[in-house]
Amino acid sequence: MTELRTLGSSDLLVSPLCLGGNVFGWTADKTQSFAVLDAYLAAGGNFIDTSDSYMNYFAGNEPGQSESIIGDWLAARRNRDDVVVATKVGDHPEYMGLAPANIKAAVEESLRRLRTDHIDLYYTHFDRDESIPVDEIITALDDLVKAGKVRAIAASNISPERLSASLAFSDREGLARYVALQPQYNLVSRDTYEGARREVVQREGLACVPYFALASGFLTGKYRPGKSIENVRNVPGLAGGYADTERGVKVLDALEQIATARGVEMATVALAWLAQQPTVTALIASARTVEQLPALFAAQDLHLSDTELQTLTTASS
Repeated sequence: MTELRTLGSSDLLVSPLCLGGNVFGWTADKTQSFAVLDAYLAAGGNFIDTSDSYMNYFAGNEPGQSESIIGDWLAARRNRDDVVVATKVGDHPEYMGLAPANIKAAVEESLRRLRTDHIDLYYTHFDRDESIPVDEIITALDDLVKAGKVRAIAASNISPERLSASLAFSDREGLARYVALQPQYNLVSRDTYEGARREVVQREGLACVPYFALASGFLTGKYRPGKSIENVRNVPGLAGGYADTERGVKVLDALEQIATARGVEMATVALAWLAQQPTVTALIASARTVEQLPALFAAQDLHLSDTELQTLTTASS
């Protein structure tokens, strides 16, 4: 991954494949996580995504464990300047929501766990409480940028209206401005981005950095209708939730057809489709083992034809 891209209006240069850190400490222990991070960096990647709450909602996990593993890896490898680190605020059980006090307290804990003095890209994770004015959120984030604790800011799960209002406030007051949006977006979840959100991103010059690019592993093809898999992700709402839907079956059939013809993995085709969608700058995918990485890396070299793109788009409609 030698090609680096500018992230929106920021000065951040990032790899087209962003390594998701949600599995670190969850389905990948510290040793496995270090191995995946090493292999990703060795392949030319430089963009790592995490959160202060991954994967707190699953039994046996602690909020911030992904950040801690990444922080330990950065310290052990002494490579902080080689990596663009993105994390999020607003979903930690002790700092829930985007009230300014939560943002200012949570960033200190993230910096401590990441063992760094700055965060390259700081996302608002969820904008659940819309009673908090966007001007308070943006002002708190701008304070972090001015203090040198954050280089650039971005948003994740937010309505198009609140995103537009946030950008307008930043422009009006001359404060830090969101440079990217991280929406849920993949072949079986298109309406979570396409439409009003994408229109805002396109109009405002933001970068789109989708999460769940492989639909929690569903688009790899290992989850099939009626097939039982002992996997923590095989639950409704994650990968297992798509297996018995008509659209899910159609998408898997189309992916398998193209993957077989191209001699690549289904995951590679799914990521290639996403990478070729308008406004997408980089996409997020995670790997539990080093062996899962080549299929992710291969996506940047796979350019789908117009016919292949249309086949997948039709199947996912």
